[in-house]
Amino acid sequence: GPKGDNAPSGLMGLKALGVRDLSYRMAFLGCGVENTVQTEMTGGIDPNSELTEEDVRAQVSERDLRRIYEMSKDRNLYQNLATSMFPTIHGSDEIKKGILLMLFGGVPKKTIEGTSLRGDINVCIVGDPSTAKSQFLKQIAEFSPRCVYTSGKASTAAGLTAAVVKDEESQEFVIEAGALLLADNGICCIDEFDKMDVRDQVAIHEAMEQQTISITKAGVKAVLNARASILAAANPIGGRYDRSKSLQQNIQLSAPIMSRFDLFFVLVDECNEVTDYAIARRIVDLHSRQQESVEREYTMEEIRRYIAFAKKFQPRITRESQEFMVEEYKKLRQRDANAMSKASWRITVRQLESLIRLSEAMAKMVCEDEVLVGHVKEAFRLLSKSIIRVETPDINLEEEPEQPEQAEDHMDTEDSEQLRITFEDYRKISNMLIMHMREFEEKNKDNEEGALKKMELVDWYIAQIEDEIEGEQEMIAKKNVTEKVIERLVKVDNVLLEIGGGDENSPYLVVHPNYIVE
Repeated sequence: GPKGDNAPSGLMGLKALGVRDLSYRMAFLGCGVENTVQTEMTGGIDPNSELTEEDVRAQVSERDLRRIYEMSKDRNLYQNLATSMFPTIHGSDEIKKGILLMLFGGVPKKTIEGTSLRGDINVCIVGDPSTAKSQFLKQIAEFSPRCVYTSGKASTAAGLTAAVVKDEESQEFVIEAGALLLADNGICCIDEFDKMDVRDQVAIHEAMEQQTISITKAGVKAVLNARASILAAANPIGGRYDRSKSLQQNIQLSAPIMSRFDLFFVLVDECNEVTDYAIARRIVDLHSRQQESVEREYTMEEIRRYIAFAKKFQPRITRESQEFMVEEYKKLRQRDANAMSKASWRITVRQLESLIRLSEAMAKMVCEDEVLVGHVKEAFRLLSKSIIRVETPDINLEEEPEQPEQAEDHMDTEDSEQLRITFEDYRKISNMLIMHMREFEEKNKDNEEGALKKMELVDWYIAQIEDEIEGEQEMIAKKNVTEKVIERLVKVDNVLLEIGGGDENSPYLVVHPNYIVE
């Protein structure tokens, strides 16, 4: 049978083996079974064996080896592999490249203390209906030698991890493997990931990061390997992706689950004449001509063989690449701290580990022994696609409901149309005002006047940006915008509270005690 980490524990006793379907008669008849499915699909190369590339070269035929060498020297290999993998799907190049790197995977490592660092890459696709999400999952399920396809709605925690059941013959409790255990050293595709129950999502936390599944049920204690990459597809809340909200507000996933995904891809179904025409042509061609319409640079067998060979490489990170990674990670953290461009989630060390894994996968793809700066740049570009959220629409400062007595004081229609500012500008102004108010409240907390008047706040902000203002007209416009921002913070966002005192046009303002500056 197979050797190494992938080997079963041997037929030392069916209780220890924990497989329900394996009776003593089956064990006797199946004593000479070998794992042939994977090696047949990958042209004689077992992608999970412990053989080095030198050993594999001795096993593979000269013709196959020459073809692998030609593919590795292809200057456009990255794009050609991605398009050849999904010839029936139009566009979505970034997703194709992300899934391709997931197939190559990073380099798993073990620390001195014995802690395992995963090398598998997890990918999640979030998008509107009819954007080919399930198509990606189905094609990977057919392509990958070891892959388990499951649907989130029909999957429970036990079905994904493992269940403890009573054996019919021995009447003892045994472990029945779930989807993640069956996909060990392979890929687990989970469709409708957002439809899963929250309690069932929690069950895969350990499998996604530590790559093990711990079971303590009915007297059975075991730690099982689940070294699988997870490819998940999810629909946004309400069916359509809302551009005005962050990624986390668009999908029903907890922050711990989101941080465990290396790549997030958002697919928005937009009306675009050129794109719609190309997609329609592609679908009509596929239905009418099927085989002739599919254009591939490489066949599926060649890609399987190439990936199985490339996975034998264990690239090391060079000194230049290490420094570049650290610099890029620092930039991401600073961008996240500024909160000017609101990110999909908090940038943590997990994103740095994702950058390392993606860089190693890039190096594997071109059969390199070292991770170069160019590999890190491409990995960082893919990661940035996940982190930066879909654009936020401009803020209309005239949206609050008008009071009848104030209607006469409002500006005419031509001026009010100009009172639109970008989300970033709105966030910048509001953060400056709130930070100043918090500092003022902190300094004057013992005094009776521990709050600022509205006009004092406006005057302070104008004084801060006076270097940018050219002329009296611009100053009046800036002052008007600042007043409207404060009004919106009070009436729409409920971040500022009006308290008694002051006059009607300039009441005292305080920051809501529960508000946290982003």
